[in-house]
Amino acid sequence: MRPDLATQAAGAPVQTGASAPARANARRRRTSWSPAFVPYLQAAPLALVFLVFFVLPLGATFAVSFWNYNGYSMEPAFTGTNYYDVFYGCVANLPRLCTTFSTYLSTLKFVAIVWATTLAIGFTVAYFLAFHVRTLPMQIALFMVCTIPFWTSNVIRTISWIPLLGRNGLVNQTLQSLGITSQPIDWLLYSDFSVALALVHLYTLFMVVPIFNSMMRIDRSLMEAALDAGASGWQTLWNVVIPLAKPGILIGSIFVVTIVTGDYITIGIMGGQQIASVGKVIQTQINFLQFPIAAANAVLLLIVVLMTVWGMLRLVDIRKEL
Repeated sequence: MRPDLATQAAGAPVQTGASAPARANARRRRTSWSPAFVPYLQAAPLALVFLVFFVLPLGATFAVSFWNYNGYSMEPAFTGTNYYDVFYGCVANLPRLCTTFSTYLSTLKFVAIVWATTLAIGFTVAYFLAFHVRTLPMQIALFMVCTIPFWTSNVIRTISWIPLLGRNGLVNQTLQSLGITSQPIDWLLYSDFSVALALVHLYTLFMVVPIFNSMMRIDRSLMEAALDAGASGWQTLWNVVIPLAKPGILIGSIFVVTIVTGDYITIGIMGGQQIASVGKVIQTQINFLQFPIAAANAVLLLIVVLMTVWGMLRLVDIRKEL
């Protein structure tokens, strides 16, 4: 057997005798037909979409946040009055929370509740689909069952809770007919409970899909090895499944946190227009044509969301999932 073939058969890299510059020149010759601007042309469509639908609106919002306005008009300027008005009285009234801080606290409260609940439900559903449903057709069928409610709009799915949770709704009637309660429960609707319930209903699938995708990539032999080594089911879940599913958990968390932070329709409907949120404040300011201060609030909300996402990205490297 020739020495080079013997080396290749042994798994060692084959030494061809060519130097590194010679190999680099050969590689350049093989790709010299491709013009240098081709990669830029390939990236141009996506860059154009990103520029038109993200960068330009974001830049316009940032610019308008520095404009002057009154009850009738607004004019281009560069003033920080709008940002000052957003935090007006917040420092002077400490430790009492101002309207802005109370609104952000209320929004973050719903974000934390919905994130924790959707994570628990989403992880459980994804775990069941990935490890307890053995056949692919059954997995697809159960996934379709999860996605069918999402074929309708968020508003319709939100409003569908009102006949169930209302004072004379199905839940109150059932509880009274069973003798569990003697009178209707008022906090089922137009309360923090109804807002959190509707948000969990709307956004749980955004947690299920990425976690399920991460779980399907887990090598089953790792779980079998852990069980063979004497690990219990909970130990396997904690030390094998959860660490390997972290990218999916993080992606789902980013989806849920960013959407819930800016949601105002669900909070408005299920809260009876009585529960504050940052998105609701921005919508109200826009309705009163106070675009500059609404833009300032939007910029601050964007900063909060970006800081939250940045903090989560520091925990897990999601490039493994992409």
